[in-house]
Amino acid sequence: MSLWDAATAAAATGGHSAGDWAATGVSIDTRTLQPGDLFVALAAERDGHDFVAQALEGGAAAAMVSRIPEGVDAARCLVVDDVLPALERLGIAARAHTAAKVIAITGSVGKTTAKDMLRKALEGQGNIHAAVASYNNHWGVPLTLARMPADTDFAVIEIGMSAPGEIAPLTRMARPHVALITTIAPAHLEAFGVIEGIAHEKASIYEGLEPGGIAIVPVDVETAPILLAKAESCAARCLTFGEAETADLRLTDIRLSDEATILRLSTPEGERLVKLSVSGRHYAGNAVCALGAAEAAGADPTRAAMALSHWQPVEGRGQRERIQLSRTDDIAIELIDDAFNANPTSLAAGLEVLAATRPVRGGRRIAVLGDMLELGPDAEAMHAEVADLPSVEVIDVIHTSGPLMAHLRDALPGARRGLHRESAAELCRELPRTLRPGDVVLVKGSKGSKVSRVVDALRKLGQSVDGRG
Repeated sequence: MSLWDAATAAAATGGHSAGDWAATGVSIDTRTLQPGDLFVALAAERDGHDFVAQALEGGAAAAMVSRIPEGVDAARCLVVDDVLPALERLGIAARAHTAAKVIAITGSVGKTTAKDMLRKALEGQGNIHAAVASYNNHWGVPLTLARMPADTDFAVIEIGMSAPGEIAPLTRMARPHVALITTIAPAHLEAFGVIEGIAHEKASIYEGLEPGGIAIVPVDVETAPILLAKAESCAARCLTFGEAETADLRLTDIRLSDEATILRLSTPEGERLVKLSVSGRHYAGNAVCALGAAEAAGADPTRAAMALSHWQPVEGRGQRERIQLSRTDDIAIELIDDAFNANPTSLAAGLEVLAATRPVRGGRRIAVLGDMLELGPDAEAMHAEVADLPSVEVIDVIHTSGPLMAHLRDALPGARRGLHRESAAELCRELPRTLRPGDVVLVKGSKGSKVSRVVDALRKLGQSVDGRG
């Protein structure tokens, strides 16, 4: 079934097409393009027009362009004035053509996890459309909307930001029925200066709510009054969550084991018990807001909780796997891959997960940490303060890389100081030979620290034999 044809896409974007074509998807990347996609020639690090011929040869139905590249069949081009605004108009048109309940998610930490949890919770209750990866910026949101089929029942849209003024236009584009904020934490402080600035920006997600819309608000953060004030001015109803006694969805108990998180939830309808097949206190908060959003969007809460119990984190966001070091013997290490991003809040959560593990065969709890970036002038102190976290007391060794993590290493007691190198690449060369069977290794850092290279190096030690949550 086609998603867009030449006539509807031209009408939506204000462009024109000389040919007659039908597209079953929308793509901006020839590396992930599927046959039948409409290729959108965005200009980013490279000009997408340079890849139009390759996209058409790879099976694209047509290409959205602002100029027809030399040698390309004009009949397979949708010509628009400017590609990014045209993509935005395509997304807006797709949003207008569906009766789906739309849920928008933002937050300093956990928005992608909450999005994936919500998608899992909604399974079996209708046709679900959600952003892939972290497509949450000025092109990711319109692209996600443009890919949405008209028969979608639930849409989950992730919205992010790196500078002031970015969220409001995106939420107005998405027009959510439910909008939620996972939490407010020190992230992107270089752009905002103070955490209150982050709260105001994140709260602008409520500005796009449809009439009668529901705002879901975290109340355990210091900036909760800012969030509540905005929510109350934009939403027909506010639903709060957290551990505070005033929360509508109140976490009354969280219990961690090596492979699960059990949470007890007090709601206006009574108590609920929810099990996650993954260990982590931070996952509990994400689960609560995801379940609250599912119910607010009209899903059955019991079915949502049952489906959520099967959720597993994706690569780079807390995924756990066993790296077998020998093909003949049961000699292995356990890897916790949380290398996609980091800030003080998410790092504390990751270390708590590591602290809750139970190494076997005399193994150790080991953290490999890369710099947390975009934290502003207090970045050095924020790194040093990690040494004071209670979870650090039960972690055996902390290896670090990067100039900021050097401040954590200096603050650690000598017994816990591991290797420190200026780059993750240097750490990769030396870390593997320090490990021993039974070790549990957490790898975490901001994407720009490139600490994910350590994950790749550890996987090369042996064969990853099973994924765990």
